[in-house]
Amino acid sequence: MPGMESNSQYMMRALGLAKLGGRSVAPNPLVGAVLVHGGQVIGEGYHQRFGGPHAEVHAIASVTDRSLLAAATLHVTLEPCSHFGKTPPCADLIISSGIRNVVVGCRDPFPEVSGRGIAKLRDAGIAVTEGVLRQECELTNRRFITAQREGRPYTILKWAQSADGFMAPAEAGPYWISSEESRALAHAWRAQESAILVGRRTAEADDPRLTVRLSEGENPVRVVLDSSLRLPQSLRLFDGEAKTIVVNAVREGLSGPVRYCRLPSAQWSAKALGALLSAQGLGSVIVEGGAETLHGFIASGLWDEARIFVSPRELGGGLLAPAIQGAEGLPRRSGSDLLRRVFSPGLLGRFGLGDDYPLKDGTPLADA
Repeated sequence: MPGMESNSQYMMRALGLAKLGGRSVAPNPLVGAVLVHGGQVIGEGYHQRFGGPHAEVHAIASVTDRSLLAAATLHVTLEPCSHFGKTPPCADLIISSGIRNVVVGCRDPFPEVSGRGIAKLRDAGIAVTEGVLRQECELTNRRFITAQREGRPYTILKWAQSADGFMAPAEAGPYWISSEESRALAHAWRAQESAILVGRRTAEADDPRLTVRLSEGENPVRVVLDSSLRLPQSLRLFDGEAKTIVVNAVREGLSGPVRYCRLPSAQWSAKALGALLSAQGLGSVIVEGGAETLHGFIASGLWDEARIFVSPRELGGGLLAPAIQGAEGLPRRSGSDLLRRVFSPGLLGRFGLGDDYPLKDGTPLADA
């Protein structure tokens, strides 16, 4: 088996492969696998789409000389599965392939795996090394792990504000604060996440489409909070361009392209909303406002990161932007704006990160 330094090198390669899965694998985890024999990579693969073959299957299938497998080491970012889901157990495939050495980045928090895959390999006489680049592997799958451990989607709060701290001017109506470059970046983010959420007032005032238009990628599921079903059907949210969920306190069921999901109370909570979205198979959500909706998530503590575009312009008054506290990454430029990224204390605690975690480019939390 390669030494720890080599294991880290190949695990880093496996992580790079894992990230290629992007949103196509959601709500499943991102997983990459690399097979090494005699210091040479002889096979590799990654989980490419939800319901499709897992990374280990692609890696093993890519090996041209299968006689090498018995002396090869498999590096995989996440514990191989041990249960029948949409595909057979990867642990069984590894055992039957003759591989005798496996290096695992981190354990799978899914209850039907959670150590069982590693135990199954060891029971079959396979040597398993755990925890190689564990932190990097866990953070790469922070959406999946948050969904499993917290029972809610990974939650990103996003807004734009002026240099003097206002989200909108005093007069009503849509108003662009962020730059064109920032708006394009925000659309790219939409393509990376499962859902995008706004409150009723934002939907009514701005009539947003909440789709991906300034970047490539698939539209997220649109979610709007409308407890009493007051929004007019003429809004673009109901145009069928993307799947739309209306969270309300009145009705359940489908009506054309729109799904109505009922919460028991007209006053939503971030906890109840997170459980509802998880039940719909949504592993991540961008909350794009407005202020009242953002404040609801911030007050609950049930958010993971905030992405804030700060314009150089001043408004001199209007709607105050939310105040938020957490660990800040290095700011970066986005056109004429400054992009701030703030990570919640809950997120850092979930992954065992202290306040001194290096929130800089090159770390897994800088992936956006």
